[in-house]
Amino acid sequence: MRGFLASSIGVTCAAALALPLTLPSSGARAAAPGAPSAAGPATEAVPGSTQSIPLTPLGSDRALGSSGAHEQGLGRRDVRPFSLVGVVWDDPEAELHGTVQVRTRATGTTTWSDWQHVETHNHEHAADPDTPERAAGTVRGSTAPLWVGDSDGVEIRVRAEPANRSEPMDPSQPANPSQPTDASQPANPSQPTDPSQPTDPSAPKNPSEPTTPSPLPKGLRLELVDPGDDPPAQNPAHKAPRAPAASELSAASSAANADLAPIGASVIPALTKRQTEDDLIAARGGQGTVGKAEPKARPYVGPRPRIITRKGWGADEKLREKHFAYTKTVKAAFVHHSATGNYYRCSQSAAVIRSIYRFHVKSSGWRDFGYNFAVDKCGNIYEGRAGGVAKPVMGAHTLGFNTNSTGIAVLGTYSWSTPPKAAVNAIARLTAWKLGLHGANPRGTTYLKSGGGNLYKKGKNVRLRVISGHRDGFATECPGSRLYQKLGKARSAAARYQGR
Repeated sequence: MRGFLASSIGVTCAAALALPLTLPSSGARAAAPGAPSAAGPATEAVPGSTQSIPLTPLGSDRALGSSGAHEQGLGRRDVRPFSLVGVVWDDPEAELHGTVQVRTRATGTTTWSDWQHVETHNHEHAADPDTPERAAGTVRGSTAPLWVGDSDGVEIRVRAEPANRSEPMDPSQPANPSQPTDASQPANPSQPTDPSQPTDPSAPKNPSEPTTPSPLPKGLRLELVDPGDDPPAQNPAHKAPRAPAASELSAASSAANADLAPIGASVIPALTKRQTEDDLIAARGGQGTVGKAEPKARPYVGPRPRIITRKGWGADEKLREKHFAYTKTVKAAFVHHSATGNYYRCSQSAAVIRSIYRFHVKSSGWRDFGYNFAVDKCGNIYEGRAGGVAKPVMGAHTLGFNTNSTGIAVLGTYSWSTPPKAAVNAIARLTAWKLGLHGANPRGTTYLKSGGGNLYKKGKNVRLRVISGHRDGFATECPGSRLYQKLGKARSAAARYQGR
């Protein structure tokens, strides 16, 4: 079925993806002996589960109680099996100025990992202020989630930073984010290795820094997510279904109805550029004809890439809110990294996405998966927030700029690790199609009105690149310096896919 969406500059058609309301449930893995009970029901009738465990003061902070503690955590503990870990707290406006370190034990073994860093990003991945999602009263503050693989033991510590410590400036951050620049500068060779590598949390960052710590947010809790079992026949690398040949699209109505997978299908098949153009022309009611004796003016749109649907990666549709939220159009795409670490195989991508989805909804209190799309390191593209892959679905990815934009998260941490070429090319293919549906030039710039954030006050009209990094709209390290440096190539490739 096709929906027609009015925008401020005209009428753009976007294909709606009908989603199943439920999925067959699959059993969660058995609990480890001696594991504590999770918050909420003891068992769930849906795939996956979340364990929520309050953190307590550590060391000398024990006598202070939770209200005065500057170091909180848990000692080594047996828990039910999980694969992703994060920390949440009560007040979504409170910031965690400190470090979060975790180590885990592989399921069924006595082997513990080294300490791993959990990114303590605050605020920047969230619904805009004054939106129903933000005002629902369910949203909590949270770290980034970290994928650790199949584990049944955990130890964690959270340490506050000095109250007057200033954050270092990222060398790849433009001096003025409102003036788009080509982010193709070489990486800083003095930067450390990938932060997802194990580190020692007890090592001081700078002995000369002041030692008075900031207070930690109230209500710190450890969230352990089990993604559940993969749906039957789920394999992101399986052969893509054949796209219909141009000769099979005998009429405009055929083109309009052939561009999405059947309801409940796991994959939306790719189309050729000509098929995608014909589909868009048909969706606009045949607009694009210059004159009776002249050829149709072909739209600037990239060929639709193959997209793995929510059904394909196993989304439990009972978790999210059942209603959808839309904006008027899509003027820009913000690129992110998920900051979940790089220790996943592409065959695990669906489980990683299910884990992030559950963390966003059950732990962080969002209405759905935050990003509109996800891309794994093998270049597979996944549908994110529900509502239709071609529609302008409002996400919760770039605080202040979720309106009239789309968010794309590359699974992994790319602060000091170079993103694979396949992932960068997937960004180009996806944006060439998605932005093309709404008439946007990947090489161009546009204006978005800020909904409020730490770079631009609410109501400010901000000039941004049509393909921007998260840091262009919010002062954050995301999407990581190495991925940010690849956006120039993604813009150029996307424009070529559109035929510009």
